[in-house]
Amino acid sequence: MPEATFRAMGTTVHVVVNGPEELVERARDRIEDLESRWSRFRPESEVSRLNRHGSARVSRDTEDLVTRSISGWRHTGGRFDPTVYRSMIELGYDTSFDRIAAHAANRETTAAPGCGEIEVGGGVVRLPPGAGFDPGGIGKGLAADLVAEELITDGAEGAMVNLGGDLRAAGTSVAGAWVVQIDEPTAGVAATVAFESGAVATSTPLRRFWQQGEVRRHHLIDPARGLPFEEAAPTLASVVAAEAWFAEVCTKAAMALPPALLEGVLEDAAALVAYADGTVLWVNGMERYLR
Repeated sequence: MPEATFRAMGTTVHVVVNGPEELVERARDRIEDLESRWSRFRPESEVSRLNRHGSARVSRDTEDLVTRSISGWRHTGGRFDPTVYRSMIELGYDTSFDRIAAHAANRETTAAPGCGEIEVGGGVVRLPPGAGFDPGGIGKGLAADLVAEELITDGAEGAMVNLGGDLRAAGTSVAGAWVVQIDEPTAGVAATVAFESGAVATSTPLRRFWQQGEVRRHHLIDPARGLPFEEAAPTLASVVAAEAWFAEVCTKAAMALPPALLEGVLEDAAALVAYADGTVLWVNGMERYLR
């Protein structure tokens, strides 16, 4: 099957197409288009203009991104929250991760304000005063969903789009099932899952980190504190769901949830959740995807 690996959205992208080879380049162009709209590190992106002015006229793609983000916030009771934007800036994550540098001193952070007062409609998004919007992982997940679905519309029999661990597979693979490796040695996790169509998203605090003064920070932020999740939080959460944006939302919620609440909040999804003490939980029938 034609495939390509390249850099976009601050991560490694892998596209596989069961169809004409030219569709791989079409996928690359579409991901670049979405990054140009959603990157908070591009001054003229729609998300940057929204954060700069508090409101902005946006494309249908961006309106969809914000709407799904609000839905994810509501579904998880605020455990997933794209308004951690200000906290990310205060913690020093104010440039793309490829360029992030150590900051000499800690800065005070505050809890995320939440999505309750964000207004979306008619091609316009308005944020409440003081709020910012960070597309982060949900942007990668939604990009994987959109591109995979569009490749099918454009004539592919099947397509797999993986943006740094946010993966969507649609249609059929020549191998029959789409096979995905979940491999994080530092978390003690090595698993293989397979499904005919669907999505996988994985979040871990063990890969993306930087130094802020004498404190090591990572990119998974607890909305309730505006700070990275503490050591008691999972070292990895990997979720299988119908769509990658929702799987990504569930990985972030898993970071904030006590084990007893995982099954209820992660409804419509299955999960593997690992902890620093070696405990691995299989949630909502995740075992059925194992190969």
